[in-house]
Amino acid sequence: MNMIKKMVLGAVVLPLSLASASAFAAGGSHHEGGMKGEGMHGGKCMMKANKKAFKDLDLTDAQEDQFDEMRDARKAEMKAKKGQKRQPTAEMKADHEAMQNLMLADNFDEQAVRDLAEKMSQRQIDRRVEMMKKRHEMMNILTPDQKAEFKANQDKYIADCAK
Repeated sequence: MNMIKKMVLGAVVLPLSLASASAFAAGGSHHEGGMKGEGMHGGKCMMKANKKAFKDLDLTDAQEDQFDEMRDARKAEMKAKKGQKRQPTAEMKADHEAMQNLMLADNFDEQAVRDLAEKMSQRQIDRRVEMMKKRHEMMNILTPDQKAEFKANQDKYIADCAK
């Protein structure tokens, strides 16, 4: 295979393989038999199921106040970020440039590609951990009985998603 064909093949395969690895790391599921509307973050149906499961709980005034405080803090955080455009950060741009350089290199450096892919995956893992940390804080506002009721409600609504 001549050099141009190798470069074209590399230019097509590398981004696809990194995107696939990223989707798997995110827990994406795009196979048959999944829930309706299921995407990288569980889909709209899953989000609605969680929201409905929470609404069915009998929260105390103190619990509602805690949820309100968390919601207000999140709104303030989002408002602070509102002026910022969702452009790739300098770090993401540097990773993209590194990926391009690896694709265009004379020799394939598998270790460099693995290192870059691991670095990119680690950022995604960090975002996922932060998200789960916030969800955990929310769930710990609930009593053990409310948690059990939430889980039962959630299972019921998720079953509705699968229909």
